[in-house]
Amino acid sequence: MLVNVIITGVGGQGNVLASQILGRAAVEKGLQVTIGETFGLSQRGGSVMSHIRISDLKQYGPLIPPNRADVIVGLEPLETIRIFPEYGNEQTALLINSRPIYPLNVIAGDVHYPSPEWIMDIITETGTPLYWLDATPLAVELGGPIMLNMIMLGALCELPFVPVEKGDLEGVLAAIFPESKLKANFKALEMGGELIQKYRK
Repeated sequence: MLVNVIITGVGGQGNVLASQILGRAAVEKGLQVTIGETFGLSQRGGSVMSHIRISDLKQYGPLIPPNRADVIVGLEPLETIRIFPEYGNEQTALLINSRPIYPLNVIAGDVHYPSPEWIMDIITETGTPLYWLDATPLAVELGGPIMLNMIMLGALCELPFVPVEKGDLEGVLAAIFPESKLKANFKALEMGGELIQKYRK
């Protein structure tokens, strides 16, 4: 068994924390895990991508080979389609948070950010499994956009081929977070799972 997961977004979204929690949960289940991370020019606001490789037999190299990702978790939609041609294939599941984060050159009016409809159309044309999730409003309900990473992890763990479950993540959170933060983070995982369940109705 080998599951290749990419979590991508921009600096400040909690991407690295999410990858570490997922990896630790897998290790505590007795699985082999390697994590590789790449950063853009600016940690906050720049591109951030984590490779998490989970296996039951051996440790693999930290970077996923081209077009071998099993799932891409996109905390930001444009970052997701930017890396999909390099790491995705027609079977790669895409979990994409729908809310964009506009870079400075877009805010300044120098560059156009494509519409969500265009992004969805481009992905739909590939035929890859797509879960388009309105996760940011839920994160804000829980206290702020930083909760997005836990919502997306909760969604990820509902995919049948991912060998980590919500309870595994909760165990890791309980070990690293103070009790005052657990309720909101547990709720975020639950909300993420519910977002995926809507696709199964």
